[in-house]
Amino acid sequence: MFQRVSTTNNPKAIVGIFESRRYARTRRGYTVYGGLRWADPQPHERVAVLGIGGLGHLAVHYAKAAGFETFAVSHSPDKDTMIRELGADEVVRDGKGPAAAGGADVILSTSNSTKAMVDSIQGLRPDGRLVAMGADAEPISVSLIDLISKRIRIIGSQQNGPEYLYEALDFVAQGKVKTIVGTYPLAEAPKAYDRVAQGKARFRAVLTM
Repeated sequence: MFQRVSTTNNPKAIVGIFESRRYARTRRGYTVYGGLRWADPQPHERVAVLGIGGLGHLAVHYAKAAGFETFAVSHSPDKDTMIRELGADEVVRDGKGPAAAGGADVILSTSNSTKAMVDSIQGLRPDGRLVAMGADAEPISVSLIDLISKRIRIIGSQQNGPEYLYEALDFVAQGKVKTIVGTYPLAEAPKAYDRVAQGKARFRAVLTM
C-alpha cells in the first residue's frame, strides 16, 4: 500500500511543485496524506473521509491511490458525482452510512464540525481510528462505552514528518493524485476573495502571476 520514497530516488517528485495547482496540492495533500499514514491502515482496511472540501477531496484521492476501499461522508448531494469521479466507492450522508455498509477502520476527518466528528464515530469498526485534521473550538465528547468496548482511538494530526511529504509528492509525480482549484490572475484577486467569502470557490482559489 505504502512505499517510502525520497527526493534522491525520485527527483520528479519535487519538480514544479510551486506551479499553482501543484503547490495547493502539496500543502494540503501533505496534511491529509500525513493523517492517513499516521493512522497506519492495513491492506484489508477501509477508509472513510469526512468533509469533502479543500482537504477532503484530496483525502479521497490519496486513500484510493494507496489502494484502500474508500467512503466519502458528505452532506451535499450536489457533490456526489464529483466525489465518485475522485474515486470514492461509496458516498454516504452521516456516520450511520459507513456503519450500515460494514464500518470503516479509519476516518479521516477534514471537517471543522465537532458535531460531525462525533457523529462519524458510530461508523468506526472495532479498533477504528478517527484522525482529526479540522479544528473546532467546541470540545469533542466521546462515549466511554464506545471507547472501551470498540477500542477506538482519536488521533490529532498535522503533517507528521518529511518522509510523508516525499511519499505524498511521489503520488503526484505518478499522476495518481490531482487537486481541484479555481485559478485567478492576480488582477482578479478581489473577485477571488468575494467567491471565497460567498462560499462559491471550488475548494480553493489560487492566484497566478
